[in-house]
Amino acid sequence: MPVVDFHLHCYDFPIEAPPSFVEFMDRELARAYGSFAGFAERHTTGAAYERVLDEAGVDYGVILAELAPITSAIASNETVERLCKGHPRLIPFASINPYLVGNPARELERLVQERGFRGLKLYPTYSYFYPNDPMLYPVYAKAQELRVPVKWHTGTSAFPASRLKYGDPIHIDDVAVDFPDLVAIITHSGRPLWYDTAYTLARMRKNVYMEIAGLPPKKLLEYFPDLERISDKVLFGSDWPSVSTMKGNVEALRTLPLSTEAQERILGGNAARLLGLA
Repeated sequence: MPVVDFHLHCYDFPIEAPPSFVEFMDRELARAYGSFAGFAERHTTGAAYERVLDEAGVDYGVILAELAPITSAIASNETVERLCKGHPRLIPFASINPYLVGNPARELERLVQERGFRGLKLYPTYSYFYPNDPMLYPVYAKAQELRVPVKWHTGTSAFPASRLKYGDPIHIDDVAVDFPDLVAIITHSGRPLWYDTAYTLARMRKNVYMEIAGLPPKKLLEYFPDLERISDKVLFGSDWPSVSTMKGNVEALRTLPLSTEAQERILGGNAARLLGLA
């Protein structure tokens, strides 16, 4: 089975971001890169991201756009497209901010059909909307029609401007019921307030998946004691560069007392199936 990291970040460079976000990222990335700008400047090409995958023994990486100017730095769809172009191991996921686009569903169609994006990431806690807001239903209908997965940031965020009330994954249940053929991914699995909700939705709803990006692998069985039971609904992600080492996360997950089959499904088998990867 391939190993797939379903959660890698990039940023536009030069950086445009609220000062509070830059200060936070400077602290987070000081040891590895000296500063947030130091990280961004060193990772402006697809080749740089492929080197990160190679160092970790990862076959594919999902690169995420991020359009939340009041909360975080911008990772434009154009930047993600540029990074991934000519690098088939890098899989582009678009982002749409419903407050900044006149027709979000049409924009998604353009990004998928004309620009080659393979999925959509939404940021409720960063841009202040609930996942089941009716304004997003045309986007979900279009994603279901185009057969591309949608993932939402859920749970907490350390970014100062984020609002946690929008991060409860229970609101994704409405989307799963109303769009039963849409692949719906609970990013961060509701950390740490709503682990039980994320697990229950993944177990009960046919096309709802948990993504474990940002969760320490060694604690996964503490958070989800029955992880083996739903291993066919779990996706590995590192949340790089927020984690110090992608390789360390992969290796730690392989040490968990799970069956080899469950480990392979989580580390890449499920993602390969959803994305049609070899």
